Amino acid sequence: MYEILRLFPDEIKTAIKLKVGKRWDKLQEIRVRLNQPIELIFDSGMEWITQARPNKKDNTFIVNQLSEFSLYRMEDELREGYITIEGGHRVGLAGKVNTVNGSVKAIQYITFLNIRIAKEKIGVATKVIPYLYENRFLNTLFVGSPQSGKTTLIRDVIRIISSGWNQVPPKKVGVVDERSEIAACLKGIPQHNLGNRTDVLDACPKAEGMMMMIRSMSPEILVVDEIGSEKDVQALLNAINAGVTVICTVHGQTLEELMKRPSILPLLEKKVFGRIVLLKGQSSPGAIKSIYNENEKNIYQKTGCVPNEMDRGTSLHRSNDMVRFRVEQ
Repeated sequence: MYEILRLFPDEIKTAIKLKVGKRWDKLQEIRVRLNQPIELIFDSGMEWITQARPNKKDNTFIVNQLSEFSLYRMEDELREGYITIEGGHRVGLAGKVNTVNGSVKAIQYITFLNIRIAKEKIGVATKVIPYLYENRFLNTLFVGSPQSGKTTLIRDVIRIISSGWNQVPPKKVGVVDERSEIAACLKGIPQHNLGNRTDVLDACPKAEGMMMMIRSMSPEILVVDEIGSEKDVQALLNAINAGVTVICTVHGQTLEELMKRPSILPLLEKKVFGRIVLLKGQSSPGAIKSIYNENEKNIYQKTGCVPNEMDRGTSLHRSNDMVRFRVEQ
């Protein structure tokens, strides 16, 4: 955790080390607020460091460490509100914002920081991969609330697909990493293991990046994180029509919730995805709740099921007065 601890002055660094102890693998976030106790968020809950309240001098030290003593070098990051540091950790920023003609130019006074601990979990996708392959890898949508493990899961999916799985040869994978979370590139170099045949467009808008990646790197599998806008959806459809398999994530807690979102609904109505993987949520990061196939059946074998027994308890069919999945004629 050197990459994280180096950000803090000695007193705060010592307090964090003492509080975390041997629980670094359970730590999700370190939240720093000027003149307030430091907040640590673990898998099991939240804890405070009350004896170390960062003052203005401490805050300046942290910002200088982040920017390597040059805020001008962070101009683009300041406009986006986060910085990716060595190790793939992402630091969210908040404070006084400067605007020009109604658009954010930069964060002038950084007084709130959220250090999100990057967790590369090799092998976490091993159990889900067999569900995503049926003579070929299928268009797949991962659905989950924030911090449900979506990005960690698709990162390992990328690694497995681009390194070769079972008897399936390695595939060319293109990642459009708009928020630098999947690959966590630092100066263009991924900080996470994405396999042997993966190419990355870092900090590139998804809609533009998908077609750029297809034209420049000819991927067989295209991966993007957190689709949402109509432009994202149209770019996904264009990629699929170009013969590329798409794997992506979206924020949501239920499929019913997704079906109420106008931008996402066309993808569901057209049955674009051969698999829809629904995650349990923040309480169980990375845990699978359901996996639906193109026939609207939950095919996920939950723990305790007998071999080859499918869970048919959940269907995507809705009553007539609600939007439902349908096969396009």
